[in-house]
Amino acid sequence: MEALPRETIVDVLEGRLREDILTGRHPAGSYLPPERRLADGYGVTRTTLKHAFGRLVQAGLLETRHGVGTRVRDFARFGGADLLPMLVRHDAAWIREIFEVRRSIGALIAERAAVRATAEQRSDLAELLAAVRAAEGGDAVQLADIEVHRALARATGNRVYGLLTNTLFNAYLPVRAALVGPFTDAAAAHARLEAVVAAVDAGDAGAARRAAEAYLTETERIMLEGLV
Repeated sequence: MEALPRETIVDVLEGRLREDILTGRHPAGSYLPPERRLADGYGVTRTTLKHAFGRLVQAGLLETRHGVGTRVRDFARFGGADLLPMLVRHDAAWIREIFEVRRSIGALIAERAAVRATAEQRSDLAELLAAVRAAEGGDAVQLADIEVHRALARATGNRVYGLLTNTLFNAYLPVRAALVGPFTDAAAAHARLEAVVAAVDAGDAGAARRAAEAYLTETERIMLEGLV
C-alpha cells in the first residue's frame, strides 16, 4: 500500500477504507487486520486510524469491540444514506433504486407543498422556475431545476423533506454529468416543471402529485437513457 498524503489525512483514509469495504476487500462480517499492521500498511499513525474508524462506526460500516477487534458490518442493514454516492460509483444499478425513491418522495413533496406553501414560497417557486428557462447550458439548467425541487421541499414546512431531497440529489452526484439529458433544452425543462409549480400555486394537492409523478417519470426515462 502506498502512504497517504498528509493533508486531510483522516478524510483520505476514511475514503480509502470505505472503498475497500464497499468493494468487498474487507467483506461484511470479517475482522480488519490489527490496528498497528493496518496503520503501517496505509502509512498513517494509529491515532489517525482511530479517527477514521470512528467515522466509519458512525456510518454503520464498522463496529469496534475492546479486546476483540474491529469488524466490518453489513452496510445494507446498518449503513445510512450518506453511503449512496460511493455505492453509485461502484454500481450504477443503485441509480434505478434511487430513482424509485425519488418518484415516491417527489410526488409526496409536491402534494404537501400544494397544501402548505405560503404566499412568499409560491412567489419564490415562480422566480426559481423562471430561472430554469433563463439558464444556459445543460449543467446550469440542471442546477436551476434542482433549486426548484429544494424550494418545493421547503414549502412543505417539514425540514425532513428538505434533508431527503438533498440526500437524493447527493446520491447521484457522482454520475450527474451523465444525467443531463432532460436539461439540454431549457424551454422543455421549464415546460415539464411548470405544471408542478402551477398546481402547487393553485393549492391543488391532487394535481400537484400527478404533475410531479409525470415530471419525475419522464425525466427519469430520459436520464436512464443517458446511462445506457
